[in-house]
Amino acid sequence: MTELLAPAGNIEALDAAIGEGADAVYLGLKSFNARLRSSNFAWSQFEGAVQNVHRLGKKIYVTVNTVCEESETERLYRFLSYLDKIRPDGLIVQDFGVIRMCQEFFPNLELHASTQMNVSSAAAANELCRQGLKRVVLARELGLDEIRSVKSSTNAQLEIFVHGALCVSESGLCLFSSYLGGKSANRGMCTQACRRYYNAEVPGGEQQGYYFSPCDLQLIDHVPELMQIGVDSFKIEGRMKSAEYVGAVTAAYRYVMDHWESDRKGAIAEGKRILSTDFARSKTDYWYGFDTEEKGVDEAGQKILNPSQAGGTGIYLGKITDLREASESEINESQRFAKSGPAQTDGNQTSPADSEKPAIQMALITGGSYDPDPGDSIRLHRHDDTGRVSHKVRVVKTDAKGRRWVDIPLGFTRSDEVYLLQTKSMSKRYKRVIPQDLSRFRRQPGGERLPILDLTPVEKNELKWFPEGLYIAVSTVADAHLVQTMHPVRVILELNNETSFDLLHKGTPEKPLLPFSKKMTIISLDPFVPEGGMSHLQETVNKLVEMGYQTFIVNNLAHINMLKSKKVNMIAGPFLYTFNKWAVSFLENEDIMAIQMPYENSERNLSNTFKTAMERSRVLIPVFAYPTLFRMRFKLPKDYDFTFFSDKEGMGFKVNSTPDGSFVMPEYPFSIIDKMSSLESKGWNHLLIDFSKTKVQKGDLKNLIALIQSRKVIEGSSRFNWKDGFYNPEKIEAFKALSEKNAAEQKKTGSRSKPKNTRKR
Repeated sequence: MTELLAPAGNIEALDAAIGEGADAVYLGLKSFNARLRSSNFAWSQFEGAVQNVHRLGKKIYVTVNTVCEESETERLYRFLSYLDKIRPDGLIVQDFGVIRMCQEFFPNLELHASTQMNVSSAAAANELCRQGLKRVVLARELGLDEIRSVKSSTNAQLEIFVHGALCVSESGLCLFSSYLGGKSANRGMCTQACRRYYNAEVPGGEQQGYYFSPCDLQLIDHVPELMQIGVDSFKIEGRMKSAEYVGAVTAAYRYVMDHWESDRKGAIAEGKRILSTDFARSKTDYWYGFDTEEKGVDEAGQKILNPSQAGGTGIYLGKITDLREASESEINESQRFAKSGPAQTDGNQTSPADSEKPAIQMALITGGSYDPDPGDSIRLHRHDDTGRVSHKVRVVKTDAKGRRWVDIPLGFTRSDEVYLLQTKSMSKRYKRVIPQDLSRFRRQPGGERLPILDLTPVEKNELKWFPEGLYIAVSTVADAHLVQTMHPVRVILELNNETSFDLLHKGTPEKPLLPFSKKMTIISLDPFVPEGGMSHLQETVNKLVEMGYQTFIVNNLAHINMLKSKKVNMIAGPFLYTFNKWAVSFLENEDIMAIQMPYENSERNLSNTFKTAMERSRVLIPVFAYPTLFRMRFKLPKDYDFTFFSDKEGMGFKVNSTPDGSFVMPEYPFSIIDKMSSLESKGWNHLLIDFSKTKVQKGDLKNLIALIQSRKVIEGSSRFNWKDGFYNPEKIEAFKALSEKNAAEQKKTGSRSKPKNTRKR
């Protein structure tokens, strides 16, 4: 029987999900989850929720689906120890380090692979199944036939998203938000930069649009086929959505799942009627309905993208144009409404039973065509993309000028946008799931010490195939010839449609295709491995091994599954994320000893992870690249007649649309070539110049060689996260507190001293 799994971003969404018939819910706590901008659950609320959800015969899963830095591993260990005591029904995980830690210390915790792990094939699912994971959440870029094929070839349970927001990027492979300011999607901090308004350079001038903002997924028409295939769980996206949204979507899918066998057409029609109150983006079934993978690559972009569609969800109500403090009577009125009206939080950990007075302010919202009333649910978007919060309007006041002032949460300001999510007439009350009295739930993560983990020593000659020196990565055979002048110790050739054909069908022993021997050539495999292309990839790789290619960069668990029985060398690529020793240890257990640094990593975290010279001898560090910020499985629509585009700050990007999909990269490179001497002095002796997805030009190559020799900074280049690391909200809050303290002292003493900014980009 297929499970219906609903999001519980707050207490009221939990009530709505259970009230409308969800079999299970998933939620996050205060850390290590991929929706840090949702309100999430306090420890006592979570413990109470687990108890009562189990009493109702339902299941509850916890998201632990972010990558973890080395300095956070002890806190992660304590968090997992806490969860081991509370015993939710499963953890949804991304980081290999979490899996490795659970294997070692918490074997009773059931693990599910997050969609962030980019599981898109039976080979990847089977690899995780072998590691003890029970369920995988498939990447959203798969079609019906591919899901059927995966199901028939694995023992792992399959969970798929059936409704909600889509990522335009292939699952788990987006670096865009992280590149723009350290707010990584792999850390639960995505600012949804893909949904922004961009200026495109088209023939004859510029053109604006929401070029990469995808439609929302809706698979209600496909529920019968998916249930017949045997999909184990239908997942609704929306931990940042209102309780009304969660309730309506859960009710719709529950109805179709329960009634399609007796009246398929009528059940789907009723489900769609229930979904008609969903004030979200236009809908798509994305990769469903294509006969072949090639047809999907050609046509899916047209189904998912609409440049005229704004990035926000809901009906646009306008922008905040004025603010004032809420009066005492307005605060009291809001509190009374919360206790008597339909339950819905404003994104904070409050509930109708709480005695604390609501933290609100009054706002003037102008520019839309609808004025919200008490009981309506709205969503506020900060204009700088730092956050968004759902809120139930409780107080509306009209002033002497006829202007309507609406209560909103603190923390929002002028120019922030507001959208309508649900009207009062759509609201329902649900029975409360968690206990009213939480005083007996006192467990929290403790002070356990994480046992020291030593990485496996490298045996003599074990990595002789991985020599010290300069590595060069290219995407074409022609570029491999051009980079000979840089005298790399190894050349890395990306395996794509073009190079695959060249390697298999061109060149002879008398006239080799490449200017490098097979020993000197490393084949880099693409991180996205869809089930539809798996057999072709397996056949290609088998032939390459037979031809004598012995070293591969693996970027997906399917690659490991494919190559582990062959006598080849494997380097863990940048998309097998290794941000901590426990993740490295997981790969060691797969006989992978060499690692390419993820592009999001920082020097500080890299040094914390690999401390000794022996450990550093295993790491390949990119010092120059145009990193792929996000990757789409499809070609761009035919009317996307541009390569270069820019955001409102003028930052430039370029997009390549190819038979292998579409790729967005920065206009200027990531570069730390001026740090190469420093890196070598610290024991980092494997350095990479990465031209992947980039056409190498002779003039540019000559200039780059000169800059490498002089160790100079490349003008306009980015450090990515190398210097500052990931955005850390805890450090930002500490800085704000210090600023406020100093400001108060300045007011007292008249001093003009200011704290130094702890983060610059």
